[in-house]
Amino acid sequence: MNRSTIAIIPARMGSSRFPGKPLENICGIPMIGHVYKRVKMSKHLDYVFVATCDKEIFDYIESIGGNAVMTSDSHERCTDRTAEAVEIIELEKNIEFEIVLMVQGDEPMVTPTMIESSIEAMLEDNKVNVVNLIAKINSKEEFEDPNEVKVVKDLKENALYFSREPIPSMKKFDHATDWFKQVCIIPFRRDYLFKFNELLPTPLEEVESVDMMRILEHGESVKCVEITEKNFSVDTREDLEKVEELMSVDPLIECYK
Repeated sequence: MNRSTIAIIPARMGSSRFPGKPLENICGIPMIGHVYKRVKMSKHLDYVFVATCDKEIFDYIESIGGNAVMTSDSHERCTDRTAEAVEIIELEKNIEFEIVLMVQGDEPMVTPTMIESSIEAMLEDNKVNVVNLIAKINSKEEFEDPNEVKVVKDLKENALYFSREPIPSMKKFDHATDWFKQVCIIPFRRDYLFKFNELLPTPLEEVESVDMMRILEHGESVKCVEITEKNFSVDTREDLEKVEELMSVDPLIECYK
């Protein structure tokens, strides 16, 4: 593969739903530490950086020997923070990346396999500019959870729509069809990330509060790649408790704890 791939992990302390969550402990390690160390395990990446506007997060990542970059505190979207971080790092290292993998800082169950699946989909087709991992929804509770972004895709595995509402129709939640949620592990081609950030926010993006809707509303494609591994993001304290229980028996932790 082309050796010019970077992972950016955007994280901030000021989450509206769960302030301070990046430094909340899971199995004795701050959540952002899990994300960083697990992303670093992927052989598909040349660089891994946490992008943050908070000195507490920056200092913690440096304390574990990791890479972090300070960004503006005015960003409303994680893609904006990611793009700024890429600009800073490229200038410092005199390099231009080909692929930028964005991994949300609240994805502590990320695995190297997930990362490889997302990047390989892009390497296999040079027409793919952005990939979004998706996972099956297995309960009505998860289907109705507004913190979970639901995804509807077409027969060619491209996203049709993203919503925090239950889609497609929940009238027949009997698994006659599959329901999917977004997993926030998203590789962009570098130039496309900057093009994305130059596009004006779109009405449905703002209604749904989902960045990927900007791409769809501008008539472009998001390739969906399904994963089978169990994965939950952390949006609330209840999520944190659920994830800690699952990760307490996760053998991957032993590789870095």
